Amino acid sequence: MNDANLHAVPTRLAPRSGATMDRPVTRDRRGWWFIGAAAVITLGLGLTLARGWLADGGRSLQVGHEQVSIATVTRGMFEDFIPVRGRVVPRSTVFLDAVEGGRVEAVLVEDGATVEAGQVLVRLSNAQLQLDVIAREAEVTQQLNNLDTLRLQLAQNRLAHRRTLIDVDYQIRRLSRLAQDGERMISDGYVSQREFDDSRDELAYQRALREVTLEAQATDESLQEAQLRQLTAAAEQLRANLRLARENLANLEVRAPVAGQLTAFDVEVGQSLARGERIGHIDDPDRYKLSALIDEFYLPRVDIALPASAEVDGKPIDLRITKIYPQVTNGQFEVDLSLTADTPPQVRRGQTLQTRLQLGDPSQALLIPNGTYYQDTGGNWVFVITADGTTAARRAVRLGRRNAQHIEVLDGLQPGERVIVSPYTGFLAMDRLVLAANR
Repeated sequence: MNDANLHAVPTRLAPRSGATMDRPVTRDRRGWWFIGAAAVITLGLGLTLARGWLADGGRSLQVGHEQVSIATVTRGMFEDFIPVRGRVVPRSTVFLDAVEGGRVEAVLVEDGATVEAGQVLVRLSNAQLQLDVIAREAEVTQQLNNLDTLRLQLAQNRLAHRRTLIDVDYQIRRLSRLAQDGERMISDGYVSQREFDDSRDELAYQRALREVTLEAQATDESLQEAQLRQLTAAAEQLRANLRLARENLANLEVRAPVAGQLTAFDVEVGQSLARGERIGHIDDPDRYKLSALIDEFYLPRVDIALPASAEVDGKPIDLRITKIYPQVTNGQFEVDLSLTADTPPQVRRGQTLQTRLQLGDPSQALLIPNGTYYQDTGGNWVFVITADGTTAARRAVRLGRRNAQHIEVLDGLQPGERVIVSPYTGFLAMDRLVLAANR
């Protein structure tokens, strides 16, 4: 084969294998458009939130004007008082207890009756107490008999010693005369020497016997006097025990300790009462006091003799704190206020009186209205409305005294500024409130 045949090129090229299956693909641009729009929106929201956070220094919340109450900081007279609701109670109450237990045999008065001091209210019976009194009476009688017996023995001993001394003194006198006349009687032959010596020995014996008798008499009297004192003391103690037992027996008649009105008296015939069981109390029917509860916030400022005032049927009455109970229960403590002598007769037990407790003198101060927001924040901060009225920013303040209407501002606010005084429930974690217009 020659070179011309090898290099011959056909005038028409054959088509490529698979060329008939390829076709151009058109790209869908809608997915990228949605992704871009979402990214732009997210970026915008993030920038908005970041700008709000950086501009206002914290979290914010949008609220409507109708959701909050706004008040203006003003300067005025602060009345340093708090309203207190007191209940009229008797000034003095004497509790009535069963000193001795027993079975109720008779009830002589009814609950609510006016009683006199010493009046019998209830009669009880107690067989064991009666037997105890009988036993003590027997002990006293026996001890008194022993005392009388000892006194009789002491008297008999004294008589015996006196009899012995009389006999001894007689013998001493007789032998003394014999001793004086002994030498003459011996020389005259009336008495022998032996008889004379025996009389002298007898005289010495009688003198020694007299000394021993006196010593025995003193010893016996000392011992018997000591026994007599002991028995006398024991007898007095038994008498005292007997008196106490008789008093306990007398206490089976429950008497009114003071005059007054008997209340909370609920005793029935046949009922068994334990010793010391409370069966009622007696109230003073003519003198009253006010019992009131005060918020524990005011405990450091409340003191004895603090003045207060109230009105009864349009007539003012003066009150003063006479007692403060330091126990705090459910965030309140109790005080007693005395009613003065000019208390109107319309005041009755159980009546409630609205009282103004004066904590201090009136004075000029910067004021904001009192409200529950104080409890929400503890008086440490408030929401202050900005000058344009569109937002309320959290601001630290220092608040002072409070009364029913106002709170004293010590620092952090200026006259004319406006603050939110409605409850802060739901706003406590916010640093800024955006005030939206009413719809």
